[in-house]
Order: sequence, then C-alpha cells, then structure tokens
Amino acid sequence: MSYKEFIDGIKPELDKVVSFLEKELAKIRTSHASPSLVEDVLVEIFEQKLPLKSTAAISCPSFKEILIQPWEKSYLEPILNSLNRSGLQMNPVIDQEVIRISLPPLSKEYRESLLRIVSEKKENAKQTVRRWREEAWRNIQQGFRESEIPEDDKYRGKDELQDLIDEYNKKIEELTERKKREIES
Repeated sequence: MSYKEFIDGIKPELDKVVSFLEKELAKIRTSHASPSLVEDVLVEIFEQKLPLKSTAAISCPSFKEILIQPWEKSYLEPILNSLNRSGLQMNPVIDQEVIRISLPPLSKEYRESLLRIVSEKKENAKQTVRRWREEAWRNIQQGFRESEIPEDDKYRGKDELQDLIDEYNKKIEELTERKKREIES
C-alpha cells in the first residue's frame, strides 16, 4: 500500500467537513434574508417533528423578509409556534394564509454573538481536519513500520499530507471570512 492511498482515503472526509461547515454557516443570520435561516426548524405536525422545508414553501420576496407558505392551512399555527420557540430572534406573523418574517437590523451585541458562533464552527471544522490528518499520518507511519512504505515515501507522504491539509484549512478560512463579512455588513 502506498502513502497516496492513505492521503486519497481522507479526501472525501475532508470534503464532508467543508460541506458541513458551508451548511452550518448558511443557517447563521446575516443582514439578508435567506430560506436557510428557517428551513431546518422542526415543526410538530401530527405528533411528528418535521423540518419546516418539508411542510411549507419558503421564499424571500425582499432581502429583509422571509415568506412561508404552508402546504396546508392547518400547518400555520404549528409553524408559527415552532418559529417562536426556535430562538432565532425573529418575529413571525400570520398574514392570511402565509407567515411573514421581517428581519430587524442586527444589533451590535447580536452581531458579536454571531461572529463568536462562526469562530466556534471554524475551530470545530479545523479540529476535525486535524483528526483526519493524524489518522492518515498514523497509517503512513504504520505502513513504514511494517516495511510496506519506504522511508523516502514516508516523508514525501508527510509533505503531501500537509499540503492537502493546508488546502482544506484555507477553504475553511475563506468560508468563515466570507460569512464574517456578511454579518458585519
């Protein structure tokens, strides 16, 4: 087994880390409305908890407003209750057969809180990337100890592994910096 197989083996996992981070960051409110802010809020309907996106159509008619159209009129109250309990600091109101959420401007304190959350999510993603790096490096060293990987390849593998990790850490940095700029604007 070559060191490249160990490195290639963690690439899909690193892609999952970046993808997960992207989805998590999309849920964090900025000054612009987005369906991703509410689509995963759990709504209790018929004694079942379902994500909002499976009970209603979600759209943004303007950059400060979210419009939720339930599939059935009977879903209005459960959706409204779930949004009020979600802790998203939004004020949903029923307007005939839809729910409107007008996003107020972000306060300074709330922006700082969001920036801390972004930093935590970034650190969690980087920790996961480090764990995958450690696993790949352990496998490369094990291959060397079992004489499956020559010493030159061991160090070549270490360098290539670090290059790969640096590439993914850069992606994580770019994602979080973009989100921070959105929150601050």
